[in-house]
Amino acid sequence: MIGNNRLIHLEAVSRRYELGGTTVTALETVNLDVHDGEFVVVLGPSGSGKTTLINLIGALDSPTEGSIRVAGFDITDAKRSELFDFRRRAVSFIFQSFNIFPGLTARENVQFGIDAAGRDDPPNADEVLDRVGLGDRAEHFPHELSGGEQQRVAIARSLATGNPILLADEPTGELDFTTGVQILELLREQAGPGTAVLAVTHNREISRVADRVVELSSGRIASDGPPVGGRAELADLHW
Repeated sequence: MIGNNRLIHLEAVSRRYELGGTTVTALETVNLDVHDGEFVVVLGPSGSGKTTLINLIGALDSPTEGSIRVAGFDITDAKRSELFDFRRRAVSFIFQSFNIFPGLTARENVQFGIDAAGRDDPPNADEVLDRVGLGDRAEHFPHELSGGEQQRVAIARSLATGNPILLADEPTGELDFTTGVQILELLREQAGPGTAVLAVTHNREISRVADRVVELSSGRIASDGPPVGGRAELADLHW
């Protein structure tokens, strides 16, 4: 159930870059609110501003204009030390490039996320790996895992933090259909009281299971609303 607690608030946010004397606009005057309990999919082709958007929300980048408030904290002009603590306690990332540690086993990668979040009631790393179907791969290092398995380790590490906001960049990009549907189910379950999930993808089929679909085009929000035809069940997906 979608709540009344606004976890993400962007007001007139723009992001521009200077490249070789040319100004490139990645986002232009974006206004966006996400409440707890929402599973929001940001849809758009490459270059539409999707990754820039979640990098801004996760405080990995700063806006050129506008303001951003996440989990009750204004990150727009926050100090570096404040942003470090914010990322540790408020947001978890599922990166398209995985960003798992090559020298750690699957279990140790998940445990790193648990320890970094500093939860009072930390989950068991093996139980989280079981949730993503990797219970039998806990002792394996990344080079011993397929690309899809590495992505599931990254997803497990993010789920284990218990942070209120989960930001996912193409979370099913390296997964087969069956595993991708399982991960989408986990992401939907993660969006509940006090928590929200924002996933970016170019895969329109994935957007069918979201509560809301925000479509970006050339750095602007082209549409924002429920999936066309209503929210689909996971069993109805195909890609």
